[in-house]
Amino acid sequence: MEDYLSKLLFSVTEYGAKLVIAVVVFFVGKFLINKLTKRIEAGKAIQKIDGTARTAMVSFIRIALFVVLLVIVVSIMGIPMASIIALLASAGVTIGLALQGALSNLAGGIMILVFKPFKVDDYVEANGVQGVVTDITLFYTKMLTLDNKRITVPNGTLMNANVIDYTAEDIRRVDLTFLTAKSEAPEKVQNIMLQAMASIEKVPSDPEPFARVSGGTAESMEFTARGWCKTADYWDVYFDMTQKIVEALGAAGIEAPVVRIAEIKK
Repeated sequence: MEDYLSKLLFSVTEYGAKLVIAVVVFFVGKFLINKLTKRIEAGKAIQKIDGTARTAMVSFIRIALFVVLLVIVVSIMGIPMASIIALLASAGVTIGLALQGALSNLAGGIMILVFKPFKVDDYVEANGVQGVVTDITLFYTKMLTLDNKRITVPNGTLMNANVIDYTAEDIRRVDLTFLTAKSEAPEKVQNIMLQAMASIEKVPSDPEPFARVSGGTAESMEFTARGWCKTADYWDVYFDMTQKIVEALGAAGIEAPVVRIAEIKK
């Protein structure tokens, strides 16, 4: 009995000491991790990164340091490292398979926030949808369509899609197509279109507006009119060009092409 009590006392003393050391190491490590992450977050290099990406990166570093700290604490308590590593590896594989889609979106979100292929308030088209970007989170990008519908697109999908950013540049070109009767003189029609575009205040003379024959059929000629403008003025210029050119062609007596009944039925 005395021998059993002696062994029990030795075990309690040994594991008690390990537990105390483990607790001390945990709180000291926690204090150091908090200090380190604060210094990392205040560093000049990480301050250059976008706010959401910066927060995610600091959180990832913090979690990784705490994982290392817990491994150290558990090893101090005498638990075999092989068991810990096997448990972490198994948990990592399970979590990775369960969150495969979420991790793909997270990686895509970080890439978007770091490399900035587009930004909030840009009008973009990607993956079959288009709209004004209203919010970029770590997992999803939110867009608002012109008819006020909200679209939420996974960031993993966006990073693997071709993205068209309509507002990335300062100026854009408006392209319009018009049809006239085959009997009209091309040069006359072109001059009317150019004069109509010149009358629009938001269409600059440099780059120079363009109007030329671009195709046709047996009954009609097709003309392409192109005018540059500031990106913010695109839709104003689009509708102004349409109206001014149609009015100018009508005022000059330019005939429309003959449309046959068979063509309408198609």
